[in-house]
Amino acid sequence: MGMDVYGKNAHTEQGEYFRNNVWYWRPLWGYCCEVHPDLCGNDADSGFHNDGYGLNEDEATRLGHALLDDIETGRTEQYRLDYMAQLAELPRTPCPHCGATGIRKDAVGIDMGQHEKALSPEVASLVGRDFGWCNGCDGIGTQAHFAHNYPFVVENVKEFAEFLLVSGGFEIW
Repeated sequence: MGMDVYGKNAHTEQGEYFRNNVWYWRPLWGYCCEVHPDLCGNDADSGFHNDGYGLNEDEATRLGHALLDDIETGRTEQYRLDYMAQLAELPRTPCPHCGATGIRKDAVGIDMGQHEKALSPEVASLVGRDFGWCNGCDGIGTQAHFAHNYPFVVENVKEFAEFLLVSGGFEIW
């Protein structure tokens, strides 16, 4: 699923369309709402849905300038570092594919030979065995927290800001 953001009255081709998949959009719009809640409109939470929410031209332009200022001052990079630190603190979760054993023994795992696959030396030293693997957790038995699927990228903020400045306002579909 993705968020298709259409310019309402684009001034250039760049302002016609901006797209993020949901994995990139949630942290991007979350950043906008957290750092500039006053610039994200009256119902900013609707920006997390693709049901037509958006901003008018003046609002979009103000948000675009604010985001570019954030990048220039290093605020966005500091946010990224803090975001990454928060992700690093999240606990790992049990792997649902192998039942947190590190060895996938269901029909898929058996068919693919995962129960007999040799582990990398790094994983083997970590888990104390040489064989038995799971494609869901690399044989460890746990996975990174689901929130790791949502990357925050400064370049994405920049591209969105540049879109905003020439979009003439936008709607999210």
